[in-house]
Amino acid sequence: MSRRNRAEIPEAQEALNRFKYEVANEIGVPLKQGYNGDLTSYQNGSVGGYMVKKMIQDAEKRMAGK
Repeated sequence: MSRRNRAEIPEAQEALNRFKYEVANEIGVPLKQGYNGDLTSYQNGSVGGYMVKKMIQDAEKRMAGK
């Protein structure tokens, strides 16, 4: 079975996982280790969408020299 959601830089995988749980906690999504099939698509999508938003904000700050 191939994984579609793998990190482009394998060394970053652990940090991305921590970030995912941090974001889920921030937005109130009860994400847990293991099975999360009880969460809605909306909840899961919210975590991914907010992760992207925060990564873009971070990149913009770095580009602006802040």
